[in-house]
Amino acid sequence: MGKLAKLEALVLRKNNLTGELHSSLKNCTNLIMLDVSENNLSGRIPSWIGESMQQLRILNMQGNHFSLNFPIQLCYLRHIQLLNLSRNKLSKAIPTCLKNFTAMSEKSINRTEIQGLIYGYNITYSEIYGPSMSYRLVITLVWKGVEQVFGDPQLILKSIDLSSNNFTGEIPKEVVYLFGIVSLNLSRNNLSGEIPSEIGNLSSLESLDLSRNHLHGRIPSSISQLDFLGKLYLSYNSLSGRIPLGRHLQTFEASSFEGNINLCGEQLNKSCPGDYSTAKPEAATEKDADDSDFYEALYMSMGIGFFVGFWGLLGPILIWKPLRIAYLRLLNKLITEIQL
Repeated sequence: MGKLAKLEALVLRKNNLTGELHSSLKNCTNLIMLDVSENNLSGRIPSWIGESMQQLRILNMQGNHFSLNFPIQLCYLRHIQLLNLSRNKLSKAIPTCLKNFTAMSEKSINRTEIQGLIYGYNITYSEIYGPSMSYRLVITLVWKGVEQVFGDPQLILKSIDLSSNNFTGEIPKEVVYLFGIVSLNLSRNNLSGEIPSEIGNLSSLESLDLSRNHLHGRIPSSISQLDFLGKLYLSYNSLSGRIPLGRHLQTFEASSFEGNINLCGEQLNKSCPGDYSTAKPEAATEKDADDSDFYEALYMSMGIGFFVGFWGLLGPILIWKPLRIAYLRLLNKLITEIQL
């Protein structure tokens, strides 16, 4: 097979292949698609994949027994758009050179082709047709919850899946430069540290899964800037603080955040420290305002009552002379009777 220098698509999935990938494949320098998923391959991921197959756009090695580290030579794959190394035994840190994936750093020109959400995917086959035996790449994706087929012109569903391995260390901050990435899955590893604060730079992101790691700290507020984000999984980490506010984050269910005992917010139906202390002064202020209005009305009514009563009784006596004389005579008569 190593003599097939012009080979552009190689799909060997689900063939019970064992051992290591044969080094003769490094002669297939024109490969655009390599799928060896769901086998029993083991050993290191060969460095020659990145060194010799620099035209690769699709690399699917999920569901094998590849071990040791993520070879930095894979970062030579500038045209890679779909990288799936999930469900292996890879360990150590995720390399910072992911930013070299040039194709993933470029935003997709036509968003209407990918508007929606990728829940996962399976690369299935390449289609060969016509008298010239030409082919076009065809992949099947579970997209918007429905299995759909996408042809070569639509391969703009840029995705990295490194889930279900043993990666350690922090999420490389360089991942925030993959501006065109649509789906990022780093779940079920042993990653630690904080979520990169500039994760909001990934403006094309529709699906983000960082669940079941050891991430700590706050959820970056920039995550609320991801307008196309449709699926978010941050569950079962050690995240803390308030879940950021935002019209998208408010729509996610508790399952997106559960398993973080120090996390709080409306989505978890759990109040944050300080929520009640800030609410009580407001209530007290409203009560004080009500009391102030009551006493003001009371004093005003007392003043008006005194004014009306005083002038209603003594006003006519002071103003009308005959009444005043009669009042004084009555007063003198009462005083005289009291003295007697």
